[in-house]
Amino acid sequence: MGVKLETSRLKIFNTRADLSSYLSQHKTLDLKIGLVPTMGALHKGHISLVELAKKKSDLVVCSIFINPTQFNNEKDLTLYPRTTEEDINKLKRANCHVLFLPDVAEMYNEGESWNINLGGLDQRLEGEARLGHYQGVTQIVKKFLDLVKPDFAFFGQKDYQQFLVISKMVKKLRLKTNLVMCPIVREKDGLAMSSRNVHLSMEERKQALALNSVLEQVKNNFNKKSIKSLVKEAVEYLNNSQGIVLDYFEICNGNTLKKAYSKNSSHLIALVAAKVGKTRLIDNIILQ
Repeated sequence: MGVKLETSRLKIFNTRADLSSYLSQHKTLDLKIGLVPTMGALHKGHISLVELAKKKSDLVVCSIFINPTQFNNEKDLTLYPRTTEEDINKLKRANCHVLFLPDVAEMYNEGESWNINLGGLDQRLEGEARLGHYQGVTQIVKKFLDLVKPDFAFFGQKDYQQFLVISKMVKKLRLKTNLVMCPIVREKDGLAMSSRNVHLSMEERKQALALNSVLEQVKNNFNKKSIKSLVKEAVEYLNNSQGIVLDYFEICNGNTLKKAYSKNSSHLIALVAAKVGKTRLIDNIILQ
């Protein structure tokens, strides 16, 4: 890294022009810039990204923007938790350097369109369940990368498919940012931290533990059973778990997300999505 940046307070910018002006002042200092894009409702998982960004970067920019183009359900967009004041306090405690907090009009022009060929990665699993979701994700991430021009951008493993999709975009467009995938942060009982967890009742939260439980079972039995058996038993387990409405459980090639039928691949991952009550949750575990 270059010169270490000293800052005593979180700097907040609401416009691209102001953020760009601030960042341009630091370009001559040979600073490594880290970007942590979020949609707010920050939890320890997000803060772990900030902490890792601080270790690899001199200047950390966190963005909070609830991106409308990645929601194919207007109700989901409306219900997405908004906790801006709490988020700002958490970033201050984490000693984050910069927060970019734009509104929709700042990030999108009227009638703007976007489409990128992601080689089918955006049409499987989450992409199949949420049509157009990853087009919206890549659209906004591209805007942030163009604006901040970070050396590193940090994303959580919980949204594993999102990381692959963004990696595909970065490679296709020959962007210079290095992407960093950060480990899933879990509650003490194993539940993957998610902004959506706030919608779970106490009973639903207990039921949601079945997702991590089945992933751990698959991991523990991976060397003992075939992929076909592991998937069959996991699906049966979740279908028999109270409060769980399974969307999918798959073991996939970790690079392509195509279904895996043998263990010959050097990179395999198990991914699950299910509704618990009215809340849709995702989780995953790397198998090899």
